[in-house]
Amino acid sequence: MTDESPFKGKTGWQRVWNAFHYSLAGLRAAYLAEDAFRQEVLLAVLLVPLAFFLAPDGVGRALMIASVLLVLIVELLNSAIEATVDRISLDSHPLAKRAKDIGSAAVLLALLNVPLVWACVLIG
Repeated sequence: MTDESPFKGKTGWQRVWNAFHYSLAGLRAAYLAEDAFRQEVLLAVLLVPLAFFLAPDGVGRALMIASVLLVLIVELLNSAIEATVDRISLDSHPLAKRAKDIGSAAVLLALLNVPLVWACVLIG
């Protein structure tokens, strides 16, 4: 007997296909439910194409785009943490606040990273 989830079991290409659809569902859920994620998607829609025009080379372009995508990734993780904490309890608790504040701090650092990376690439 294992301690694995009963929802596991698909392997190979079926697992990859399922994971892809779960990921799309997660992106859709975040976009529909999270204002911050929608704002950061708008930021990405503006900045990613701009990186193609401003970056002096491929490495710079990759760094600029990666810094923007990092914001989306961290926001998704923060939203997952918040949803999990809220699922456990909506009561105010110091550990719940700490978890949410730490997730928020991670998003802040990712956001601050964008202008820093862009400045390093563009200024040299």
